[in-house]
Amino acid sequence: MRRVLPTVLVGALAITVAGCQSNSPEESTESGEAGGPLSVVSTDDQCEVSTTEAPSGRIAFSVKNEGSQVTEFYLLGDDGLRIIGEVENIGPGLTRDLVLQAAPGDYFTACKPGMVGEGIRAAFTVSDSGADLVAGEDAELVEQANVQYGSYVKDQTEQLLTETQEFAELYTAGDDDAARALYPEARVHWERIETVAEAFGDLDPRMDLREADLEPDQEWTGWHAIEKDLWPPVDGSYEAKTDEERTALADQLVADTQELYDRTRDQDYTADQIGNGAKGLLDEVATGKVTGEEEYWSHTDLWDFQANVDGARVGWEGLRPLLQQKDPELDAEVETRFEELQALLDEQRDGEGFVLYTDLSTEEVKALSDAVNALSEPLSQVTAAVLS
Repeated sequence: MRRVLPTVLVGALAITVAGCQSNSPEESTESGEAGGPLSVVSTDDQCEVSTTEAPSGRIAFSVKNEGSQVTEFYLLGDDGLRIIGEVENIGPGLTRDLVLQAAPGDYFTACKPGMVGEGIRAAFTVSDSGADLVAGEDAELVEQANVQYGSYVKDQTEQLLTETQEFAELYTAGDDDAARALYPEARVHWERIETVAEAFGDLDPRMDLREADLEPDQEWTGWHAIEKDLWPPVDGSYEAKTDEERTALADQLVADTQELYDRTRDQDYTADQIGNGAKGLLDEVATGKVTGEEEYWSHTDLWDFQANVDGARVGWEGLRPLLQQKDPELDAEVETRFEELQALLDEQRDGEGFVLYTDLSTEEVKALSDAVNALSEPLSQVTAAVLS
């Protein structure tokens, strides 16, 4: 399946007002205009939407599962990360509706047979109908942000689980080149929700502990233990893992990822958790990624850097409808700082990834660090602003 790369900041603001409705959908239409939903047919390997565009305002999708697995349907923002609306747990043979409000802009539709991975995606455009999309009361906007962020976390853990399983299979099979190629891509889904994962105090050290942070006699497991085995020190001091040790490390990582997936299925979030989490992800960039400490062996820190920024941006965008009412100047400054930081990151792109951290000049590291600090300050004010 084609990977949708994160992009620079999105301009369109989309507002979800309603989630799924069970069964008995209205008669489907081709346009999605008032009177009936767009039709979506999800199979095991296809996601057929009756049209690729609709006018802004209320849009309804009627999703029928003609596959053999339980499926989900999403409308995603143009970055492929923000979840504008979703409908889950559609069993084979069932039909469910998704109703939402969408602003003009570019989006993606996605079906997810089996409810794992990134799903089957296609471009979707919302044209400007002139509809008034200003949503109402604070409580409604907070609830809207919570629902969207909860959906985002679930989606990221689903993709993390799929790619971790693939990574573990490559590593235990001894296909080191393929495992090294997948390593930074799989970790992206962890880094996008790192502050959520860190809230589980037992899982985080098992999955993401760096060697420099090991305590005496502490067992080292997780991503970075495998990272060192895939990118061993060149001085010959490292003893490679045996096949049995590789299997044990990989099995533990998959089991811990499955546990993270399970724990986040029904988790709720509050506006302060989302706002503080966005700031926390920028702190992660400042303390580990822009310094090159996180990926000490692979030097793939810029993949993590981008993922932390993605996660922070998704949190801020979920709170934007409320922030724009409370403090539009602060919202505009956050947007500008995100754009400046993203422009610097884009200069370091190499194909679908990034250059290694060790390829950055001192001046480039300083510019990235300064941009992180410039964003961190206004972002730290978002939580207080939306709660005022």
